[in-house]
Amino acid sequence: MKASELAKILGGTLEGEDVELFACGGLEEARKGDLSFCKDPKHVKLVEKTAASAVLLPPDWSLGAPCTIIRVADPNHACMAAAKIFAPAEPERRPGVHPTAVVDPSVKLGADVHVGPWTVIEKGAEIGDGAVIEAQVFIGEGCKVGARTHIYPQVTLREGTIAGKDCIFHCGVRLGGDGYGFNNGRREDGSVFIEKIPQLGIVEIGDGVEIGSNTTIDRARIGRTYIGPMTKIDNLVQVGHNVKVKGYSGLIAQSGIAGSTEIGYGCLIWAQAGISGHIKIADGVQVGPQAGVPQSLDGSVKYVLGTPAESMKEFGARTLLPKLFAKLKAEVKELKAKVG
Repeated sequence: MKASELAKILGGTLEGEDVELFACGGLEEARKGDLSFCKDPKHVKLVEKTAASAVLLPPDWSLGAPCTIIRVADPNHACMAAAKIFAPAEPERRPGVHPTAVVDPSVKLGADVHVGPWTVIEKGAEIGDGAVIEAQVFIGEGCKVGARTHIYPQVTLREGTIAGKDCIFHCGVRLGGDGYGFNNGRREDGSVFIEKIPQLGIVEIGDGVEIGSNTTIDRARIGRTYIGPMTKIDNLVQVGHNVKVKGYSGLIAQSGIAGSTEIGYGCLIWAQAGISGHIKIADGVQVGPQAGVPQSLDGSVKYVLGTPAESMKEFGARTLLPKLFAKLKAEVKELKAKVG
């Protein structure tokens, strides 16, 4: 595609040679024929060294580029749009049920539903209009899947799970497995016992939720585990039983939320953070990478780090203290040497 044609599609302004473009690439790995982007002047060195044939830049960029420039209001958004143009077409999932799929006669299938090979949908389930259920998916008894939800291969929805409209569940997602619930103690004769607590609730997923590969969300002990609308969950996240995520939040890779915790609206739980059970995280709070949160966060601090989690100011002061002490010790030693 000619750069001039792409600029017109993206609503941008072309400066320089009308080169031929074939794909998108990052500034560092881009090659001839690639389109790249930059929106922050602090990355000007990467722009100067890029081998891309064209680069998307904001209207006020005055630092130049070694290639064709396409000026757009939002280079990041424009690059995403361009990538969709260059990308190969997605596999077509036509409406219909594959002959190898096992679908109970009582299942209610909406209009234009796709059910892929070797998928199992058990009795009483309901699948909304335009939903795509790919290969080797298991949907248990009484599950409900909303319209236009896309379920990728090898996803499991245990019995009673409710999924809203316009959701995306990536490969290997597990919804509705048992939570970690056990009673233990000693009998009168001194022997130890461990008994399983039945997990009798469900998982409910709101509209527009996206869940990454191999994430697990446990069914409630009683009631429901709830993920609110438009929440975006990364790969390899663990959500315990009876957790409530109000909505519009993000849970990043390898983070874990223990049972019965409530996450407010617009929260962001960064990678490998751990949230204890039976606490509340207020609306808009961010929990930094690898942070451990043992108690509720009321929103008076909007970003916490460390274990136990604390404000950025407190975290910075604590981590800098050993360095300051070492520096002070060296200065004292130097002064002692001077005074003999």
